[in-house]
Amino acid sequence: MRSLAPGIKLITSFSRDSWYRFFILILTFVFYTTYHLSRKPISIVKSQLHRNCSNVIHPADLNITDNDTWCDWAPFDKNNYQNLFGVLDNCFLVAYAIGMFFSGMFGERLPLRYYLSSGMILSGLFTVLFGLGFYWQIHSLWYYCLVQALNGLVQTTGWPAVVACVGNWFGKGKRGFIMGIWNSHTSVGNILGSLIAGVYVSSSWGLSFIVPGIIIASAGVICFLFLVESKSHMLDIWGICLFVHAGCLQRQEQKGNRNKEIFSTNTSTAVEPEEDHTEAISFCGALRIPGVVEFSLCLLFAKLVSYTFLYWLPLYIANVAHFDPKEAGDLSTLFDVGGIVGGILAGLISDYSGGRATTCCAMLIIAAPMVSPTVFLSWWVFSFFAQTLGKIGNSRALSTVTAIIDGTGSIGAAIGPLLAGLISPTGWNNVFYMLIAADVLACLVRLYYCPGLCIRRSEDGADTLQGREGEYL
Repeated sequence: MRSLAPGIKLITSFSRDSWYRFFILILTFVFYTTYHLSRKPISIVKSQLHRNCSNVIHPADLNITDNDTWCDWAPFDKNNYQNLFGVLDNCFLVAYAIGMFFSGMFGERLPLRYYLSSGMILSGLFTVLFGLGFYWQIHSLWYYCLVQALNGLVQTTGWPAVVACVGNWFGKGKRGFIMGIWNSHTSVGNILGSLIAGVYVSSSWGLSFIVPGIIIASAGVICFLFLVESKSHMLDIWGICLFVHAGCLQRQEQKGNRNKEIFSTNTSTAVEPEEDHTEAISFCGALRIPGVVEFSLCLLFAKLVSYTFLYWLPLYIANVAHFDPKEAGDLSTLFDVGGIVGGILAGLISDYSGGRATTCCAMLIIAAPMVSPTVFLSWWVFSFFAQTLGKIGNSRALSTVTAIIDGTGSIGAAIGPLLAGLISPTGWNNVFYMLIAADVLACLVRLYYCPGLCIRRSEDGADTLQGREGEYL
């Protein structure tokens, strides 16, 4: 007998459930990649909105009154342009931080497929509206601030929803390597957003927003068509398929005057969907879960660092190294390349060492002189609470807990770029001192603020949060 081709052997070696999990992992990876892809253009376009116009060749037919600002985009053509950029960033980030505290509760009570797809489509709309300001010749700061704030609100649908969806499909066990790869969607989205925005930034910066807006809206349509929220929904689909197939068999048996009782017995034993009878957790109830407050504060300082780089690194490169906007954007992607490698490496180390919290602290210490720990920290928080909430029988709380932690982290994300805008006029070195201090504080919170908390790994590979009084979860 001839053996099967190696590729077919590989495909058939995995169960149907494994393939569905892989499909969900890929889908959620792509979805959250587009979220970050649509956030990135503003950092690339900043260096185009305000340039050193004395070095730019102006058209002969253009009547120039100010040789230094003729090529800048009003209202960012003034000397306080860095403060205005800081305001623009904070319109998005403050709205994101506020909305995140409520987004998780909505995510637990609404169908994830509708919630996520509507958020992606609306985010695409507001991203496109920002870019249309270039073609509509809009020079009002209020317009761009309003669009950014609305975009920040709808962007809060992303993280709690994808985390809840992945949590519904994946159980306990060692999965640091897999989740380390999955959580690289943040860095992959930043890289793609930088590259796409860089293509259009020097010619028509409006397209730097319009193209990513169309991409995330298209991903929202794909989400609506293909996302399966949990295994129980998959069982619903299998039950429908069995019912339809059984109906065809019944009609054939009726034509052949066969015994219908056999079919009736089979249909009654069709796969029944597993219903989740757990109630959605309240905001205060989520805060009482051990570790939520501590990890929220840790992520606050970590995100302060990460989002300062996200929004200001291309402008820093353009100002200090005197690169053009496209080159500065391309070079800034190396920061996210490091985030991908670091996240995967940390996942591997945590799998083999069994110490996720220890690995997290080590990454924070190493990051202090090189600044940025967020990729692994956000994965570890998600992975740990996905397991511990499942153990107490309320996996639906994952969306709210994730939203609280990420919402607190987003406060730091709002503070970081604002401080960068205020401090950068005094010198870029002072900005980096601020970032190093934030990384050190993140590590101190983990080591000092919760000294009685530790992580124990059980024989099944699941992490358990323990304190001086014994096991919490």
